[in-house]
Amino acid sequence: MFVRTESFSQFLRRYPIISLIVLIHIMLYLVSSLPFFPQMWVYEKLAGVNLYIRDGDWWRLITPIFVHLGFAHLLFNSFSLVLFGPPLEKYLGKIRFLLLYMASGVFANVMTYLIKPLTYSHIGASGAIFGLFGFYIAMILLKNSFITSESRQVILPIVVIGVAMTFMQSGINITAHIFGLLGGFLIGWIVGKKRR
Repeated sequence: MFVRTESFSQFLRRYPIISLIVLIHIMLYLVSSLPFFPQMWVYEKLAGVNLYIRDGDWWRLITPIFVHLGFAHLLFNSFSLVLFGPPLEKYLGKIRFLLLYMASGVFANVMTYLIKPLTYSHIGASGAIFGLFGFYIAMILLKNSFITSESRQVILPIVVIGVAMTFMQSGINITAHIFGLLGGFLIGWIVGKKRR
């Protein structure tokens, strides 16, 4: 389920939404790295800055999902999406998968805005990625045939480790991780109940 055996071109054809999201990640990262481009422009214009959100920059509840500062951050989130996203894009279809991903990420950012101080700023796709994990947890609890016992044995430890690392590392938006997970779980519960 989580092993990728497709060629690059096959992956692009089968999972166009994931491919598009990763492309946006890479493009924004490359633009922010250009020597003749103001390096922090992408971050300054697209990061989730609570003070600016309060003042009307509502798009900052969406754009942080696609912005990464640092290659390791970009690589980790994009790799997680490529690894864990395909079964869900196949199961849900392109539009519903995109809605799951975006709804989880936006919910995580809204809760970050409501809970964190106005001086707080954040970027990254982690809230949306944790939304995918939450969806998988809902499928496991509902005993949905979509997720096999072997896949359960893979995803459960990863979710547990991911949540544990959320509290052990500095600089992590704990609010986004937890509420992204919760948002994805609620969506998964609703979808799973309807499809049973």
